Amino acid sequence: MIIDLPRFIEAERPLWAELEAILDKLEKDGNYRMDLEHTQRFHYLYQRVLSDLGRIVTFSSEPEIRRYLESLTARAYGEMNENRDKALRFSPFKWFVVDFPRVFRKHAALFWLSFGILVAGVLFGAGMVAVDPATRQILEPFGNADQTPTQRVIKEEKAGSDRFSGEHAMFSTALMYNNIHVTFFTFVGGIFYGLGSILLLFYNGVGMGAIAFDYVMDNQTIFLLGWLLPHGVIEIPACLVSGQAGLLLGRTLVGRGDRHSLGQRLRMARGDLALLVFGSAMMLIWAGIMESFFSQFHKPVLPYSLKIAVGVIELILLIWFLATAGRGNSPQPKP
Repeated sequence: MIIDLPRFIEAERPLWAELEAILDKLEKDGNYRMDLEHTQRFHYLYQRVLSDLGRIVTFSSEPEIRRYLESLTARAYGEMNENRDKALRFSPFKWFVVDFPRVFRKHAALFWLSFGILVAGVLFGAGMVAVDPATRQILEPFGNADQTPTQRVIKEEKAGSDRFSGEHAMFSTALMYNNIHVTFFTFVGGIFYGLGSILLLFYNGVGMGAIAFDYVMDNQTIFLLGWLLPHGVIEIPACLVSGQAGLLLGRTLVGRGDRHSLGQRLRMARGDLALLVFGSAMMLIWAGIMESFFSQFHKPVLPYSLKIAVGVIELILLIWFLATAGRGNSPQPKP
């Protein structure tokens, strides 16, 4: 194989230097542990340098470069075999508090695309009910169309504190299962090059838009906000994060403009995909608890002003968490 040696060295040297810097840090600080994303980057650099060594070894005129690469690969191999178990150890708390928000910000553009698709569905659903009120029988999920919003409010408020007769735990578990089930399929829909995730996001938005328009037009906006905000400000972003993961999977499969093979792209993206799905699932667990033990209790048990305030506080904390958590722990790996 003929290669332009000077150009080859110039192109690959930054990767060699990056691997060397990581090895220096690992060797100087015995307590330093890489997270999943950095571990994947380290493994990629090791494979890249190993490949470069195989190409450079045929040039007898470059013994110093060959010895340098041999040293790098030997050091990297030693670190991988010594620290692999610790580096890849599953740490739920660190995954959620540090790694998840960092990966979320890394792919923020896909989150906003997911948000835009959901909003398009909301507008479509609201528009359909506005044009033809009879469509609420088709568009509104979970039996919401079986009664008018006012009838639903009267029924809910009469239930009072005896709403579930002590079955909160079972109801909460059912809600979590349903939410995680739906959100998981929103992610898995990305296997169809992202189209499945797009359709599910739009479909969920249609139902939300139809319900919201129905309650607003029936003068039940306060009830709607008090009913949805405490859990919805977490549940809906969790669905969007799952859509974000599905779109990332779809983009990885398409690979337009990417010189890596499909297998390489999937290996590079799997850590981010796992973190997004894991973070979404954790958010849904909290949303399920709030929906069962807080959202489903209405006036006079819980005033709507309190429920709305709790929802707003949750939303502010979520935005703060996703925007700031994980900053300053360790530098982002280079793409």
